[in-house]
Amino acid sequence: LEYLVQLESESMCYSYADTGKKNHIKNGTIILALNATKLDKYTFSNAMAQSVKLGVWEASLDDYINSIEFVAEDLKTGRKLRMTKSEVLKKQGELFALRHSINLSSDLLDTPDFYWEREDMEHLYQETCSYFNIAKRTRVINEKLNHCVELVGILSTHLSDRHHIRLEWMIIILIMVEVIFEILHYIDKYLS
Repeated sequence: LEYLVQLESESMCYSYADTGKKNHIKNGTIILALNATKLDKYTFSNAMAQSVKLGVWEASLDDYINSIEFVAEDLKTGRKLRMTKSEVLKKQGELFALRHSINLSSDLLDTPDFYWEREDMEHLYQETCSYFNIAKRTRVINEKLNHCVELVGILSTHLSDRHHIRLEWMIIILIMVEVIFEILHYIDKYLS
């Protein structure tokens, strides 16, 4: 994960606007009013940081998808699955940790509380998030996560079913062995 963090970045040029202009983004450049406060600058950088965070999670999810790509091919061709139950459980854990980070431990799904009572900054934050397509990217990453959850769920179910079938066969064999012993016991009893 650390190498992903180092690879992901966002950069934008900025300039100061003429007198009377408001803070905004124009043609990929942050335009700051001459009287822009540190909170105004924080608002831009906060949205950029959200974009970088989302980029790290997107790259992390892409790595995850690549690590289980062979599973879909195995399912499609009917080959034996090349994952153990513990590997599937580990993959489920990775997936839920990523999903938790994106949806529960971040402000990607909603505007942070900080901006609720600061309408001008909330608008600026939303404009910057819109520039970086954060809402759309979050929707896409959640769709990918849902697909991965479904795939890993299928794997888990398949491995559980396989285990149950093996147990059922073991029980059937044990019953057959017991029946054979009983038959041998009756034969021995009647021949004696």
